[in-house]
Amino acid sequence: MEYFGLFLLAVVVEGVITYVKEFFVNGNFKWEMLISILLGVFVAVAYGVDMLAMLGMKTGIPYIGSILTGILISRGSNYVCDLVKTLTAARSTGK
Repeated sequence: MEYFGLFLLAVVVEGVITYVKEFFVNGNFKWEMLISILLGVFVAVAYGVDMLAMLGMKTGIPYIGSILTGILISRGSNYVCDLVKTLTAARSTGK
């Protein structure tokens, strides 16, 4: 179970980095991605949604969990659903 936190953070950081790398494709900035991220973060902070806290990971930095959750939300429902399934399966098996 102690490895779950490490796995969780690695998956979240990889998801955020992969998404942010898509901002510049062929030298063009994608404004719609920025708007999506800003809206996702706004909604997560406004409603106090923190996926990391829901999965047992508490942070000492206010709003960091909500900000990361907002970025993940901005990727869309299919991505978030698949991510939650993966994380909860890993948590229940103790991997």
